[in-house]
Amino acid sequence: MRHRTRFIYAKRVAPVALFLFLFLAIEHGHATNGYFSHGYGIRYKGMAGAGVALYLSPMAAATNPGSMAFVGKGYQVSLALFNPNRQYTVAGNPSGFPQTFGLTPGTVESDSRYFFVPSLAANWRLKETVYFGVAVFGNGGMNTNYPTNTFYGTTPTGVDLMQLFVAATLSFQLAEKHGIGISPIFSFQRFQAQGLQAFGNFSSDANKLTNNDYDSATGFGLRIGYFGQWMDFLAFGAAYQTKINMGQFSKYAGLFAGGGDFDIPANWTVGVALGYEAFAIAFDVQRIMYSSISSIANPMFPNLQQAPLGADGAAGFGWEDMTVFKIGVQMQRGEAWTYRAGFSTGKQPIPESEVMFNILAPGVIEKHLTFGVSRKLNSGKELSLSITRALSGSVQGPNPLEAPNQQTIELKMDQWEFGVALTF
Repeated sequence: MRHRTRFIYAKRVAPVALFLFLFLAIEHGHATNGYFSHGYGIRYKGMAGAGVALYLSPMAAATNPGSMAFVGKGYQVSLALFNPNRQYTVAGNPSGFPQTFGLTPGTVESDSRYFFVPSLAANWRLKETVYFGVAVFGNGGMNTNYPTNTFYGTTPTGVDLMQLFVAATLSFQLAEKHGIGISPIFSFQRFQAQGLQAFGNFSSDANKLTNNDYDSATGFGLRIGYFGQWMDFLAFGAAYQTKINMGQFSKYAGLFAGGGDFDIPANWTVGVALGYEAFAIAFDVQRIMYSSISSIANPMFPNLQQAPLGADGAAGFGWEDMTVFKIGVQMQRGEAWTYRAGFSTGKQPIPESEVMFNILAPGVIEKHLTFGVSRKLNSGKELSLSITRALSGSVQGPNPLEAPNQQTIELKMDQWEFGVALTF
């Protein structure tokens, strides 16, 4: 009777716990390769996100669904403390010339600094060679909160973008050492902008430009992946995620190109892993196609002169595609301990000509140093920790709405992240 009571109680509590978890996941997303995370899952984060050719945890679905066929049955719950530090610096006084848009000189730091970021994943065996898994994780990164009227609008100035992904994965072992997987992805995103009133004359609808509280949108996409152990010491992995077509942010139809469109770009990752169970080196290459999304990729000029904000062909953030190179090392020490370290690098996506609009979203990180450790517990569970140091990145360019050589803008960002996960 006691066990039955506990079961009934768990059934009632589980939906509430899941709702609270998902709320936290969308409330505070995190990212550093533009607005994509450098890795998903604490073990992968400890290797700088490398591991498309490894199967480290049930969170493998977010990296390579094909490797889920070898993860086995298991669960993982994780929590990370994310600490991004973002600022912009304006040098030079406004000219005051007609039809220019000068900014107040000085350095301003974003007030949004600390976030708790959860994620969870599970994998179950359906048949001898068939597995089903679910992973919940998020992106964010375009989150700023400057305690000033940066563009002569209201205070504070900034944006807040959060993205939640729920990936349901079906994976198959094609042979003893080869697998494929497919993950239909449901995505939910939420956005808010503040302090952009000064761009009202550039907008197709100034009432749907800024300070309209949060708006949300949903969409669907797909991730497919392959994993293969070609030799005892050599594995290969590849994964591709389609563009996710999202619904429009109707409250911000006067800001984003296409009447509030903000789709999630396609991306792919390929990689190899060398070594054996006690020691492995993973090397990945990831490509994020920001240039395929108009609201992200359209440059400020000449688009601002040709179409008002919110219209087709309107100005965006001017982001370019981003290629990221990742290397990670994993080493086992005895039966209980596993250590990880990693490094990733990639050119940040913001050109020098696009710094002004990107005050709102200074995703300029290029390099990550990471460390991780796992400890097997007597209960059969495993506790994992990761530390990420995103080295300071910056980009500097002119204020394109001022007289030539009158003002320069520098965007700067660095961050720390500390994560813990329980796998069972």
